[in-house]
Amino acid sequence: MSEDRSEAEDRSSHAAGPGGFRMLGEKIVYRGSLISVAHAIFADPEGREFRRDVVHHPGAVSVVPVIDEGSAVLMVRQYRAPVDRELLEIPAGKRDVDGEPVELTARRELEEEVGMRAGRLERLAEFYNSPGFCDEHSFVFMALDLEPCASSAQGVEEQHMTIERISFDEVPGLIATGSLVDAKSLIGLSLARVALGS
Repeated sequence: MSEDRSEAEDRSSHAAGPGGFRMLGEKIVYRGSLISVAHAIFADPEGREFRRDVVHHPGAVSVVPVIDEGSAVLMVRQYRAPVDRELLEIPAGKRDVDGEPVELTARRELEEEVGMRAGRLERLAEFYNSPGFCDEHSFVFMALDLEPCASSAQGVEEQHMTIERISFDEVPGLIATGSLVDAKSLIGLSLARVALGS
C-alpha cells in the first residue's frame, strides 16, 4: 500500500476483502526507524466506515537452534527496552533487508546472535504477532546440524546478551514459572518438540 495514501483518495478502487470488509485508505502519521503508524479507514460488509490505528512492521524471523542430538536448544537472554526487562528467547531478528529471502535472514540472525551455522533449516510456522493492531508477519525455523562460526552482535542489547543451553525437558517448567514469556519462543519451542518427537 502506498505510504502517501490519504483519506481523500478515491475509495472505490480498493477491492473487498474476506467477509466483505474493505480498506478504504490510510494516512501515515508517524515513521520511525523500525515501524510506521497509520490512521486507516475501513468499510464493513454493510458499507459503514470505521477507523483503526495500524502499526506497519517489516516482519521478523526466529530460529530454534537444536543441539545435543535433539535434546536441547541454544537461547539468548537479552534486555528488551519496551518491557524494561531481560527475556529468555530463541534467536531472532527483523526482516530489514529488502528482498532478502526469509531463510537467508534466519541463517544470518543465527550466525550473528549465537555464532552457529545451520547445516539444515526447516520452516516450522509463520504467524502474525499482534494482528489486532500490527501487520508484523513472522517466520520461525528449526536449525539442525549446527557448526560454530563467528558471531557478530548488532546493537547495544545484543552486545550485552548471554547465550544459554536449555533442554527441552526444562521448557514446561520455565513456562509455568513465568521465566519464559516470549511468544515467538513459545511457538518455536513447542513446534520443534513436536517435529523432533521429543
